[in-house]
Amino acid sequence: MTGDATDSLPTPATPVGRDGLHALLAAPHRAVIGLDFDGTLAPIVADPEQARAHPDAVAALAALAPKVASVAVVTGRPAEIAVRYGGFAGVPGLEHLTVLGHYGAERWDAATGEVTAPEPHPGVAAVRAALPALLDGTGAWIEEKGGRAVAVHTRRAPDPQATFDALRAPLTGLATHHGLIVEPGRLVLELRPPGMDKGVALLTHVRDLSAGSVLYAGDDLGDLPAFSAVDDLRSAGTPGLLVCSGSDEVTELRKRADLVVDGPGGVVALLRALANRLG
Repeated sequence: MTGDATDSLPTPATPVGRDGLHALLAAPHRAVIGLDFDGTLAPIVADPEQARAHPDAVAALAALAPKVASVAVVTGRPAEIAVRYGGFAGVPGLEHLTVLGHYGAERWDAATGEVTAPEPHPGVAAVRAALPALLDGTGAWIEEKGGRAVAVHTRRAPDPQATFDALRAPLTGLATHHGLIVEPGRLVLELRPPGMDKGVALLTHVRDLSAGSVLYAGDDLGDLPAFSAVDDLRSAGTPGLLVCSGSDEVTELRKRADLVVDGPGGVVALLRALANRLG
C-alpha cells in the first residue's frame, strides 16, 4: 500500500515492514528513525544550495523525536549545512536528533550543537583541482562538500541525462586515480572516499544505541546501502521498516521499500502520524 499526505498511519505492503512498524510502535523508546535529507526531508531543487527542509518537517520531527531513542538525519552533505538547511539547531524537542553528515564521517548532536569529524581525505582536494578542465563546456557544475567530497551536477546542463551519462566514466577514472569512488544520484555524481556510505553510518548508529527497531526513509541511489543495512539488521533479528520517498526520477528504492510515500510531504505526514500514534 502506498502512503498519502494525510495524518493516517499507512500500512506497509510487506510482512517484514509490518513487523518493523509493530516493533517501533510497541517499544518506541528503543527505536531509531533514520532519514535522508535531500529528496526525503527536503524537496529536490535545481540548485542544491537553495534546498530547505519541507515547511512542516521540523515540527513533525520535534513531535516525534522525544518519543523515540534517536532521530538520525543521514546525508552526504556536510553536517553543518544539513543542520542549517534543515533548521534543526536550537529547536525544543529535537534534543534526540543527530545529523550524520558526509555519510557518517561527520556527526552533529543537537544536545551539544557540536560537530565531530576526522581529517579530510587528500584525494578530494586533488580531484577538485582537476574538475574545472574536465567539465569545461559540459554545462555541469561543481558543489563543494566541505573538503570531504565534491559533487558534479548535470541538472542545469542543456541535456542533463546525456551529460550525466557522458561524465560517468571520466569521473570514475579521475576518482579511482586519487583513491576515491563515484556515487551516482539524481543527475549528480559525487566523488568521495571509499568506506563512507549511509549503510555504514546507519548500522553503526543503530548498534551504538542497541536499538530494538529501525525505520529508514530515503529517495535516491545513495540510500540503497542504508536499505541493505536495514535488511542485515532484520536478518539478525532487529525489526525494520524501509520507506521510499517516491519520485519519478529513481525507481530502484520503490522496489526495495516496504512503504512508498509521496515525496517529502509524504515523509512528513508519516512522521506526524507516528508521533500522533505514540501519543
